[in-house]
Amino acid sequence: MTIERIVFAVAGAFIVISVLLAVYVNLNWLWFTGFVGANLFQSAFTGFCPLALILKKLGKQSGAAF
Repeated sequence: MTIERIVFAVAGAFIVISVLLAVYVNLNWLWFTGFVGANLFQSAFTGFCPLALILKKLGKQSGAAF
């Protein structure tokens, strides 16, 4: 798996989990959903993604985006 696929999978999992937590636990979990979405949005323009940097240091194969 390349860095991009891992980043997309982790972001998608975070969004689904936080929405479920918002529905079943507390609506304040939607702040986390918004944070993940905002991070994806800014990384589309800047190319900066903290998870991608961590995965690079761990030796994962990079694709075209990161």
